[in-house]
Amino acid sequence: MSYSTLTTPRLLALTIALGTTVVTHGESPGYSPYADRDFPEQLYWGDTHVHTNLSSDSFTFGNQQITPEMAYRFARGETVTGSSGQPVRLSRPLDFVVLTDHAEFLGVFPLLSTRDPVLLDTALGQRWAALYDAGKQQEAVLEFINALAGNNDLEADDRVKEHVWHQVTAAADRHNQPGTFTAFIGYEWSSMPDSRNLHRNIIFRDDASKANQVLPFSALDSFDPEDLWQYLEGYESTTGGKVLAIPHNGNVSNGRMFHDKTLDGAALSRSYAETRARWEPVVEVTQIKGDGESHPYLSPTDEFADFENWDQQSMGLEPEAKEPWMLRHEYARSALKLGLELEQQLGVNPFKFGMIGSSDAHTSLAAVEENNFFSKFGKDEPHADRVHDKLFADSAGSGAYVASGYAAVWATENTREALFDAMQRKETYATTGPRITVRFFGGWDYAHHDHLRPDYAAIGYARGVPMGGDLSQAPEGAAPSFLVVAARDPMGANLDRVQIIKGWLEEDGKAREQIYEVALSDNRQPDPATGRAPALRSTVDVKTASYTNSIGAAELSSVWTDPDFDPTQRAFYYVRVLEIPTPRWTTYDAAFYGTTLPDNFPAGIQERAYTSPIWYTPGP
Repeated sequence: MSYSTLTTPRLLALTIALGTTVVTHGESPGYSPYADRDFPEQLYWGDTHVHTNLSSDSFTFGNQQITPEMAYRFARGETVTGSSGQPVRLSRPLDFVVLTDHAEFLGVFPLLSTRDPVLLDTALGQRWAALYDAGKQQEAVLEFINALAGNNDLEADDRVKEHVWHQVTAAADRHNQPGTFTAFIGYEWSSMPDSRNLHRNIIFRDDASKANQVLPFSALDSFDPEDLWQYLEGYESTTGGKVLAIPHNGNVSNGRMFHDKTLDGAALSRSYAETRARWEPVVEVTQIKGDGESHPYLSPTDEFADFENWDQQSMGLEPEAKEPWMLRHEYARSALKLGLELEQQLGVNPFKFGMIGSSDAHTSLAAVEENNFFSKFGKDEPHADRVHDKLFADSAGSGAYVASGYAAVWATENTREALFDAMQRKETYATTGPRITVRFFGGWDYAHHDHLRPDYAAIGYARGVPMGGDLSQAPEGAAPSFLVVAARDPMGANLDRVQIIKGWLEEDGKAREQIYEVALSDNRQPDPATGRAPALRSTVDVKTASYTNSIGAAELSSVWTDPDFDPTQRAFYYVRVLEIPTPRWTTYDAAFYGTTLPDNFPAGIQERAYTSPIWYTPGP
């Protein structure tokens, strides 16, 4: 007796007892439920936006000593000495980091400070060295700033660019340890036409052998993102490598980051939409210069939209005043809605992006916890007067610094390849600093209790798609259901609530939005008339800068079905998770230094996470 297919452990026991021969085939299931798993099971934390002393603005605003080497050591959990002379360390190491020093004049000021012969052998080096020797350092800095604005033709020589770039790529390769810590090669393209911030962080999947075949494309080459995308295409076609771009700081673009026109003012085309979606799979929605999920002007019925908004004006020597129409083209939720409208017109959605957070720290230190916030620039690291001394307004006077954020990535392993691929498929989310765990799936047949099962993630993938995925062709009479599980940061605050935010396209071609409370702590229920839930009391003690986890929940989960689904309407859904109130960084500062907290700063905030969306597209 023999069996050609083994299907159960009982059959295996039977065949052994009978002394029979068992023949198995690769397509047959074995006993172990984990043997063939290929979906991401690990959550990795990182920062895709850190500047070291190689960035000219970082160097000139107080960070002159903290090199890429030190930045990597800090991200990996070591104690380093900050620009203020204080020891600083993360509460927990990060899993990955991208040092994104500005491509414009990359490394020039450190070379200038040491009178490096590589720089002094160029016209720019000789010019600025002469200014420094004459005690006119500020004139050199002003020339640098004017060059960024396109007001002069100054630029570093290609020999200098290559010299510094090869140091950058070598440092990343040296600190990259697959499986343990990922150091990506990257830089920032810092376009600012008319002082409008259109910056992108460029991340390479590859090592120095490929990245060294090019030099960074900078805003001195072009202000236009379409030219940047052409450079990215050239890199991939030439080297066989992979690269992507991450837009950030839309809130200081004054209506340009997610505009419905090109930089030249032309209407968007299908080709533009395809190209942008190809190269920019994720967007940075929260960082030190403000939170970019939404805005009260755009979402007047959203009680949580007014969170750490940085919305006064653009950046630069002559900042442009903010006008209300600009806001729609600056924030993630409104951009996702605009993407639905443009997809209806063009056939392709140019703003079909996932979400991440990162710091934009110019201190070399990815330190954005509220009680461990080392600010944006070296000159603004913790000191007794920083709450009162305009530090919270940057050089443009735009707004209040925010202790934010981090990127969370679901990937199969901690390697450049796995993390990069996860970003490309948008299996990512943003937090404002806490390491909140969130999983989010969409499908057509989740059971109401699936979120309670220990194998909920396997069910999520088997019956649907994860965050960043697509649903289409709704079954007859069906509405999409969404499985969401969120857990608090194990070293942080309990959770207040989980919300699903929906955007959809009406027949009139305009996108709408709705917020649904899908899981609430403390046995609360939403008001049937308004859909809003009662607020939790705050346990924040201002004097001691403390709170307690006597409210909220360690975990919240749900399977939620859209009660308003229309299979003919394009839509997106994403999750927002809110913590209970905790002290803001300014409250920690005031308690530590024994100073008073200014009236215009809240004592507490509600930290949060934003997942990448899941999109629904009607079938043909």
